[in-house]
Amino acid sequence: MKKLYIYPLLILLITGALHVQAQQRPQYSQYMLNNFILNPAITGIENYADIRISNRRQWVGLDGAPVTYYLTAHTPLNKGAGSTQYHRALAHHGIGATFHTDKTGPLRRTGVSFSYAYHLPLTNAINMSGGAAVGIIRNSINANELEFTNGNDPLVGAGSLNNNVVDLNLGLWIYARNFSVGLAGAQLLENAGSFTAAEEERAGMDLQRHYFATASVRFEPTATLDVIPSVMVKLADPSPASVDVSVRTIYDERFWVGAAYRHNDAIVGMVGVYVSPLLDVSYSYDATTSNLNKVSAGTHEVVIGFKLLNDRRILCPQWIW
Repeated sequence: MKKLYIYPLLILLITGALHVQAQQRPQYSQYMLNNFILNPAITGIENYADIRISNRRQWVGLDGAPVTYYLTAHTPLNKGAGSTQYHRALAHHGIGATFHTDKTGPLRRTGVSFSYAYHLPLTNAINMSGGAAVGIIRNSINANELEFTNGNDPLVGAGSLNNNVVDLNLGLWIYARNFSVGLAGAQLLENAGSFTAAEEERAGMDLQRHYFATASVRFEPTATLDVIPSVMVKLADPSPASVDVSVRTIYDERFWVGAAYRHNDAIVGMVGVYVSPLLDVSYSYDATTSNLNKVSAGTHEVVIGFKLLNDRRILCPQWIW
């Protein structure tokens, strides 16, 4: 990676990128496959331990562009087995954990959190869950990767500046066999739980609250086809709202293709396969529609999922599809 050497331009680029995405948190094109990364109320929703690993390389070709990795794991507790694949969800608990790291130029953001959710049937078909996740976010600036036009800049020779902040996320999820609606808030404490020294305060690594609203519907036009439109609205004051709209088609609960549109940002193509009751793999490509398409070859994202303790050998997820 080439060194980013003009400090004001670097900050302008990063600020502009965050403004376009309306968020400090990493962007995910395949969020619908793993809503757990946005909403802790998902924790333990399935009948197995769900583990997912992802790598996202954004704006390929642009020096210092974001590179994101995450690892998530969650599992139900005291959930009944049931006799058929699709059945009324029993009241139960769920626990989980998330780790992610995101690097943009000299900026690195690393977070770890632990989540809990309680799932409660409202009717024979509709269920509700509420969840919370608590963790730590570490924001870092490596000043050694910068060359400054102003030799008196306070960051000159500062090395790595770090800001550790307690992160609180809350979520609500209402779901049934063929629809889901969710609301979630992230970084709700903002900087109230910050462990920040004077040098880090000058670096300006403040957090902002984020809010996510998601909804999806599952149609079954034939015995082997499922069509799933979904939408997500993201808010992160003072940035404008951002909207993602997508549709996926699943064939025989094994293969799927999809497309999405992210307002003022990208058009996305997606494909995936449920290889076995243990393994599934998916890939997406974002064709950038903003001015960044002049210097970027798009964005690649890969998600690999594992279903552990899957005694019922479920192939396609029952509740998060």
